[in-house]
Amino acid sequence: MPAASPQTVKLKSTLRLLIPRLRNAQKKDTALSIAARREMADLLSQNREDSARIRVENIIHTDITVELMEVLELYAELLLARAGLLDLRDKNVKEGLGTATDDTGLEEAAAAVIYAAPRLPRDVRELVLVRSMLIERFGKEFAMKAGEGVGVPEKVVNKLKIETPKPELVQGYLEVIAETYGVDWPRHKLQLQEAQDEIDEEDQDDGDDGGAKEQPILAHGGGAPATPSKAQNLNLDLLPPRGQPSAEGSKSPVSVAPPGARSDNPSPRVKLPGGGAVRPQGQQRVGGGVGSESKGAIGGTVPTVDDLAKRFQALKR
Repeated sequence: MPAASPQTVKLKSTLRLLIPRLRNAQKKDTALSIAARREMADLLSQNREDSARIRVENIIHTDITVELMEVLELYAELLLARAGLLDLRDKNVKEGLGTATDDTGLEEAAAAVIYAAPRLPRDVRELVLVRSMLIERFGKEFAMKAGEGVGVPEKVVNKLKIETPKPELVQGYLEVIAETYGVDWPRHKLQLQEAQDEIDEEDQDDGDDGGAKEQPILAHGGGAPATPSKAQNLNLDLLPPRGQPSAEGSKSPVSVAPPGARSDNPSPRVKLPGGGAVRPQGQQRVGGGVGSESKGAIGGTVPTVDDLAKRFQALKR
């Protein structure tokens, strides 16, 4: 790698002085901004709102200046890291091969420094020296275009605009300052905020108590929607009579008494699902002979016509 030119060596040494100078300037301006914020808080607490609105503009300008110096510090670091490419650029310019530094960011950084140095509301001596060296290296034509804003990053141009802060920005600064230092501004803002927080906490507690929720009212005017009763949900099949096993083989807990024998229905039967039938308890088929008749009488059943005919024949004998 060829040795750096004396111009590059001088530029690098000046950049090494410029970077810490910019950092120190940022720290000083930040400290001044913090002290000014305390003063703004005192003015708001004393109800001197008009004075606070005017003085807070100085804080806004100071913050913008700090941000601009931070951007210039980054460009200075870029120039320091890529200063060796400047010798290559000078060589290409002499040989008529072009600058060949468009993609390295050197021209953008140089344009930002050349444009911002005379406009920066902060006296940084090393920044003026670096600007003079860059004009010498890049040429007067490049410096004139950069002074008019050509090739200068938009973020640098916007921070160097001379204009009054917008009312929304001023209001936002004052509200943040009041909140940071615990000042009730605008008046009764803290009380309203605390009341709103309490209401939100109560609503949250009511929602988490786990109580029963109120049933919604239907559009037709009724109360809670009707729910089917337990009887409707039960699927009651026909159960077998008392003493008869169920389909699964177990005895049913619910029994149905069969109808008793009557004159118009001497042999009642209970029909079961599937075609079966159950004979009433105590009813027995009456066979021939006196013994069977006595059993029928003991059972308490009504004799049939055949039983009477057989009994009549037995008496005749």
